Amino acid sequence: MVVWDESDSVVTSLESLRGPLTGYCYRLLGASSEVDDAVQETMLRAFRAIESYDPDRAGLSTWVHRIATNVCLDMLRSAERRALPWDMGPASSGTDIGVPLSAARWVEPLADSRLTGTADPAHLAMRHETLRLAFITALQWLPPRQRVVLVLRDVLGFTATEAAAIMETSVAAANSALQRARATLEKHRPRPADAPEPDDVAQRDLLRRYVDAFQTHDVHTLVGVLADDVRSGMPPFLWWLDGPAHVAAAMSSTDACADDRLVRGGPANGCWTLGQYRPDESGVLVPFALLVLELRSGRISEIVTFLGYGDRFGAFGLPEFLEN
Repeated sequence: MVVWDESDSVVTSLESLRGPLTGYCYRLLGASSEVDDAVQETMLRAFRAIESYDPDRAGLSTWVHRIATNVCLDMLRSAERRALPWDMGPASSGTDIGVPLSAARWVEPLADSRLTGTADPAHLAMRHETLRLAFITALQWLPPRQRVVLVLRDVLGFTATEAAAIMETSVAAANSALQRARATLEKHRPRPADAPEPDDVAQRDLLRRYVDAFQTHDVHTLVGVLADDVRSGMPPFLWWLDGPAHVAAAMSSTDACADDRLVRGGPANGCWTLGQYRPDESGVLVPFALLVLELRSGRISEIVTFLGYGDRFGAFGLPEFLEN
C-alpha cells in the first residue's frame, strides 16, 4: 500500500495515463462520445482508491487499466454492436438513403489529438492499424471480455499475467478468451490501408485532387482518384455505395453538394479527415459532415461521411464556419 502525501505527484502519475486510457476505452467502446465519460470515471475511481494501491502487487498502469476495464464493461452491458454501413447490409444501387438509425448503432471517429504516444515508428504503425475505423468495427464482433483481452495483449502489449490481473481472472481463462478472440477477429480482418503521412507529397496531392473534383462536381476526375473497390457510406444511414461507378452515378444524380466546400482537418483514427461545409439560410458555410478517408496504393479506398458532427469539428482542428 502507498501513502500519498503532498510531495507525491499522484496527479501527474495518473494524468500521464489519460492518453493511453483514451485509446484503450475507445477500442472497447467504439464511441468517441462515450470515451471522455469512461476515462473521467476511471480517474475519479483511481483518485478515490489511490491509498489502497500496492506497487508490490501491480504496476500503476495495470491497476488503472483494471479500473478502466470495469468501467467499460459496465457501459457495454446493455450496448448494441456498433458498425459501419457495409457491416449492416448490402450496398445500395439507388439514391434513396432511407431513414437514419440511432447514434448508438455506429462506430464513431476519434481525433488523433486526443491521444498521446511515442514517436517510435513501430509504435505509430501499430497505433494506426489498431485505431482504424475498420479495426474498431472488427472488434465489435467480439464479446466484451474477449475484446478486453485482445486489446490488452495484442494491442497494448500487456503480459498474460498482467491481462489476467486486469480482468480479475486466471491466466488460463484469459488465454482461452484470447484464442477465441483472435479466431473471430481473423474472420473480420480489415482490408489493408496506407498509414497517413502528413509530409507525403503524393498523399497530399491525392487529397487535393479529390477535394477539387468534389467542389467542381467533376465526376470524371473524382472517379480517377478512387480505388476499384472503393466503399462510401454515410452514417447514420444504412445507405452505402460500392465501386467508383456507383459513387459517380450518385454524384451525377444530385446537386445537393454543389455549393459545399471541403477543408482538410487533423487526423482521426490514423486516417485523413475532411470537414464538409454547406451554406445555411444566410449563406454562411457551416459544418455539415466529417469525412474520414482511407488510402491504398495511391487511391482513395474508403470514405465514411459522418453527418451531424458540427459540434465536434473543433476536435479535428476544423473551424466553426467558413467565409463564403
